[in-house]
Amino acid sequence: MTDVRIEDKELQASLVEQLRGWARALGFSQIGVADVDLSSAEPGLLAWLQDGFHGSMAYMATHGLRRARPAELVPGTVRVITARMDYLPRDLPDGWQAVEWQRLDEPTAAGVSLYARGRDYHKVLRNRLQKLADQLAAEVGPLGYRVFTDSAPVLEVELASRSGIGWRGKHTLTLHREAGSMFFLGEIYVDLPLPLSEPVSAHCGECRACIDVCPTGAIVAPYRVDARRCISYLTIEHDGAIPEDLRPLMGNRIYGCDDCQLVCPWNKFAQRSTLPDFDARAPLTHPDLLTLWRWTEDDFLRHTEGGPIRRIGFERWQRNIAVGLGNALRQVLTPEQDDEIRHALAARREAATELVREHIDWALRHAPRR
Repeated sequence: MTDVRIEDKELQASLVEQLRGWARALGFSQIGVADVDLSSAEPGLLAWLQDGFHGSMAYMATHGLRRARPAELVPGTVRVITARMDYLPRDLPDGWQAVEWQRLDEPTAAGVSLYARGRDYHKVLRNRLQKLADQLAAEVGPLGYRVFTDSAPVLEVELASRSGIGWRGKHTLTLHREAGSMFFLGEIYVDLPLPLSEPVSAHCGECRACIDVCPTGAIVAPYRVDARRCISYLTIEHDGAIPEDLRPLMGNRIYGCDDCQLVCPWNKFAQRSTLPDFDARAPLTHPDLLTLWRWTEDDFLRHTEGGPIRRIGFERWQRNIAVGLGNALRQVLTPEQDDEIRHALAARREAATELVREHIDWALRHAPRR
């Protein structure tokens, strides 16, 4: 057992290399180490909150600057170990971006973000980060630590950027020159003074593809997203009625939105996952709106068990699909397809909740009869 609390830089650097080896064995692609002083990020965070860009995510404002102060969240923290885990399904074909664009162009297909088609990443990363922390503790002795995966007031992208995982893209996601942005981030807050990783320089240049492609104009400026307009927020975090002016812009996207990542030139280097956890489950391999709309709540719970989609609940799931079906009715369909969608929407109306019924009525009211 090594006590790295001594001021031995070689031992500390060696420990970080051990961490990287353990992490690779657990399915992580990259490890970095960040300092806990994020004070320079505080003004941007405050401005984002003051502009109301967090929408109904009240917890963002509740935690406030605590997100930028790791040592307040976990007293004693002096370093943050950051981790990257690639999530593209292992069997995804070459040219996968074109396949995804084609899916979004098919009115009756269902658009589900790539990351959400397999197992819930919170569970996958949390379990493996815990194992990594346990290995570290076994090596160094008593250790103060806590693991996070999108589960606490943590400035994940800021920490990832400072620790060399990548740079903040204009869509606000982390970008890596050899892995694009199709990866998850996780952190281990520790009380060990590990050597810091070197940050990398940004490589977005003059490109604004992600800004221009956003269906709802949610990327209001480089590095600034208004969550209230973001389809990922609207379909996942938002629990009320989706604003009517945004519904037509959502197309068939019923859970999340990958557009800003699909268009990003760096994602030609995106890496496949080494884990089976992120392989697409059968119901979400080639989903269509009508099939998903006909699910009962029991079907929904069964098909989404252990996956990230379950957390939005059946009501929001139906709300989102109702919008997708309404948008499909505005596209060029055969008379048979048009009739089938209208009948399916109307058949669910009476038993639907008030929220879902309102979106069904919108779908039928604003679609021209063929």
